[in-house]
Amino acid sequence: MAQYYIGIDFGGMSAKAGLFDAKAQLLAKDTVATSKDDAYMTTVAKMGQLVKKLCADNGVALKDVKRVGLASPGVIDGENGVVVRWGNYHWEDRPLAKDLSSAIGIEVRIVNDANAAAYGEYAFGAAKAYKNNILITLGTGVGSGIIIGGKLFEGTAGAGAEAGHMVIQVGGVPCGCGRRGCFEQYASASALIRDTKRAMFEDKESLLWKYAGGDPEKVDGKTAFDAAKAGDPAAQTVIKNYIMYLGEGIVNLVNIFRPEAVIVGGGVCNQGEYLLAPLRKYVAEKLYIGCDIVPLTINRAALGNDAGIYGALALAMD
Repeated sequence: MAQYYIGIDFGGMSAKAGLFDAKAQLLAKDTVATSKDDAYMTTVAKMGQLVKKLCADNGVALKDVKRVGLASPGVIDGENGVVVRWGNYHWEDRPLAKDLSSAIGIEVRIVNDANAAAYGEYAFGAAKAYKNNILITLGTGVGSGIIIGGKLFEGTAGAGAEAGHMVIQVGGVPCGCGRRGCFEQYASASALIRDTKRAMFEDKESLLWKYAGGDPEKVDGKTAFDAAKAGDPAAQTVIKNYIMYLGEGIVNLVNIFRPEAVIVGGGVCNQGEYLLAPLRKYVAEKLYIGCDIVPLTINRAALGNDAGIYGALALAMD
């Protein structure tokens, strides 16, 4: 009898699900819209319907799905299957794994979404060769996941590994967490966009205006990189500072955990070696123990937007 697994990447605006065979081959994907305006049980029902539709559309009986893995935002107590807290949806102590399992009749395991991405890259992506590694995801904020000895490190009650909220500038930019100067306020894609806009207004002759189409509201994570590659000094300063802050955060993490590899994900990483080469150089120069003594690899993530479903799959298959 064939056996299947499903990985779900649940987020604020959608839930994406992948159907996999027992060899972790992706057979199909589907998605459903989610909203913070929905009642909790409505969201559970939507994900249950997503699982059922994915199976029905691909001729798979629910009884042949051994387990479902679920990557969710928030503080996640994976051992008990509970969303301890997720501010965006105003959820507290929601037994999401149990409730979804009841809706579909399949065992469900749950993990924080950033941790899932790290687990996915370790099991199936860019970190496969490294039993000790850290994933840094550069998006709206800075997500992180830590693998130690081949095991996902989540901290007590799943509340650890929040590298985005370590302070790298005391008294710095206010953060949504209530502190100031957090890593994500300097190294996220949002921070890069903010600093690009500031540079535009400070230099009205900058090529940044051209690459933003003359509209600061059209600035994205590529704008400063494109202008910097064209030789614009203001953009080059933005990128230099961005890499400095990203590097400082990575140096702190490496000094503490000393992984074999740091994997960097998110749309900013589409810049490839233009980002990674100077980042490696910066980190190597700042480390307490140099890479000549203890080697360190810094690479780009491989799974892209599917990291969450692959991490959920790894959890389901573990």
